[in-house]
Amino acid sequence: MLVVVDIGNTNITMGFYKDDKLIDNYRLTTKFQRTSDEYGVMIASYMNAIGYKMADIEDVIISSVVPKINYSFSSSIIKYAHVTPTFVGPGVKTGISVKIEHPSSLGADRLVDAVGAYYTYGGPCIVIDFGTATTYDVVSEKGEFLGGATSAGIGITAGVLSSMAAQLPEIEIFKPDRIIAKNTVKSMQAGVVFGYIGQTEYIIKQIKEEYGDPHMKVISTGGLGKIIAHETDLIDIYDPDLTFKGLKIIYDKNKPQLKK
Repeated sequence: MLVVVDIGNTNITMGFYKDDKLIDNYRLTTKFQRTSDEYGVMIASYMNAIGYKMADIEDVIISSVVPKINYSFSSSIIKYAHVTPTFVGPGVKTGISVKIEHPSSLGADRLVDAVGAYYTYGGPCIVIDFGTATTYDVVSEKGEFLGGATSAGIGITAGVLSSMAAQLPEIEIFKPDRIIAKNTVKSMQAGVVFGYIGQTEYIIKQIKEEYGDPHMKVISTGGLGKIIAHETDLIDIYDPDLTFKGLKIIYDKNKPQLKK
C-alpha cells in the first residue's frame, strides 16, 4: 500500500492507494504540538478501522507546507510503519518545469496540484486550490508551471469578518438563495460566497486573457472548492482527489530511484 500525504496549514490529508487505486482517505487537523507517537497511534487506529495494519504500508510520499511538523510526522512513519517517507522537494522528479522567479520558493502543494492536473487532464490549464489560501496557477501545454495568483481562502475571508468586527458573528460557509439578505448571518454569507464566486470568475477571465487562450481547462480542488465550483460555469472540473493524484504520479516517476 502506498500512502500519499498532504500536510497543509489547516489539515493533514492522507490517501491510501492499493494496486494503483485510491481506496480511502483520512483527514486530521494540523497541530504543531503533536508528537510522533500521537501521529503514529492516530494513523494506526485509522488503518485498523479500514481493515489494514501499519505493516501493510509499503511506501509514503509527502507534500508539506508546514516545516515544523515534518520531523514528528516523518518520525511516526519510520517508527510505526518502518518506512522512510519521501518528501516532494529538490531532487524529486515531477515532470513539470517550473518557470518562475526563485523556483525553490514554490510551495510543494501547488506543484503537486499542477502535476495532478496536467497529467490527468492535460494542458494548458488553470489549477485552482481552494484551501487556507486560494491559489490560481497556470500550467502550459508543454507542462511548464508559469506562475499564478494567491488570495485569502474563503474560510479566512469569513473568519476575518467576525474577528475584526465586534458585532458580526461566526458563520457557516453557505450560499443563501438571495444576495439581498434580510439578516446579519445571511448578509455575511451572501457577501462572502457571492463575492468569492465573483473573484474566482474575474481571475479566471484575466488569466485566460493574459495567457491568450480562452479555451484553457480550469480544474479546481480543495475542501471548500465544491461550493464555488458548482456556482460557476467557468470551472470545468472539480476534483477533490487532485492532490492525491499528483502525489501518486510523482511517486511513480521516482519509484525506480526510491526502490534502489
